[in-house]
Amino acid sequence: MQRTKWYVMKEVTENQGNSRKRRYIRWLLEGLVLIAFLMIVHGFQTRSVVRGQAPDFQARLLDGTTVSVRDYRGQALLLQFWATWCPICRYEQESIDSLARQNAVLTVAMDDLTEIEMRAWMDEQGVSYPVVLDVDGSLSGLYGIQGVPSSIIIDQVGDIRFVDVGYTTEIGLRLRLWWVSL
Repeated sequence: MQRTKWYVMKEVTENQGNSRKRRYIRWLLEGLVLIAFLMIVHGFQTRSVVRGQAPDFQARLLDGTTVSVRDYRGQALLLQFWATWCPICRYEQESIDSLARQNAVLTVAMDDLTEIEMRAWMDEQGVSYPVVLDVDGSLSGLYGIQGVPSSIIIDQVGDIRFVDVGYTTEIGLRLRLWWVSL
């Protein structure tokens, strides 16, 4: 009689172990499917963005100084495309402002605001990152940007290393800037 109880308990324990193992394998497979799905979505969102050497342009910042992508050679650069009408961009703006205090950041506003209106908007929002207005869409077109916010990380030699469309965390951008600075 004792043998039977022990055998039954051993069988129950083995079944629980097998059940747990199957559950972990299912979670792993579901995680892999989710990662594959996210990679496909990312590829679709960034399909039109230029790769390789970052196209150079000359533009004027809101303060009147002329700037180009080439000016940032020798350091990692976050090139951020955004718009005032974009709620996700507004959610990211504090992170971009914080990054701009410690890193090379150049933002391109895809808006039809005048310089005076843009400065007033930035003052109202309490941000001061460098902004180039892209009223006619020529800069966003040069980079193949079709949605905002779009973040492009350019390394020290001018190569595009990372592209993201949509919300990106500050820590994610910091890590990417750090990575390309190595």
